[in-house]
Amino acid sequence: MSEALLAAAVGLPMAAGWSLHSLRLRRRIETARRDPLTGLWTREAFEERAAKVLAGGRGAIYVIDLNRFKEINDTHGHAAGDVVIATTGRRLAEWAAVNLGTVGRLGGDEFAAVARVLSHTDLCWTLTELHRALVEPVTVDGHRLAAGAAIGAVAYDPVTGGADLSTLLRLADEQMYAAKHSGADWLTALDLIPQQPTVNGRRAGRPGTLGKPEAAA
Repeated sequence: MSEALLAAAVGLPMAAGWSLHSLRLRRRIETARRDPLTGLWTREAFEERAAKVLAGGRGAIYVIDLNRFKEINDTHGHAAGDVVIATTGRRLAEWAAVNLGTVGRLGGDEFAAVARVLSHTDLCWTLTELHRALVEPVTVDGHRLAAGAAIGAVAYDPVTGGADLSTLLRLADEQMYAAKHSGADWLTALDLIPQQPTVNGRRAGRPGTLGKPEAAA
């Protein structure tokens, strides 16, 4: 056997080993960037992907918060709450796949998503369909648990808009908060200008802005 063939024969197993090692490493990294309960992206990983989706054409960003999650936790226990969160994550992931988007869990019972929309009419239809999917009751130990959801959204066109992802999330969060406290299923921002005061880059009243939790969030 020539030296070249010998070197190739010796190198093949080594290359295969490195490829397998790299694959495992990538999988571990991806797993670390996903929420363990829902399998959705964590905040940092979501923001990276959301920025790419928004840069690719017309879309919208959504912030979703469950309405009666604390009540479910207090009444039925944290295991039931986990089932509700996991089911919400699955429904969001299915919705995002259909709408060419991405979705992440921001923490607790709050989620964010980005998806393609072509017009205001398209956005309203998408929000209605999303809300309908999220408010379907979840059956846990024979109990039908309905958490409900409030959704805030803002449409964005990279050709005409100049807002960054942080601003868009801030605007969608503002609309979610308004929907939650008005009893609306969802609300959308009319422009890219925040309507509420900002503290530390976040909507005033959110946890961490005043050193105390936000009421009824």
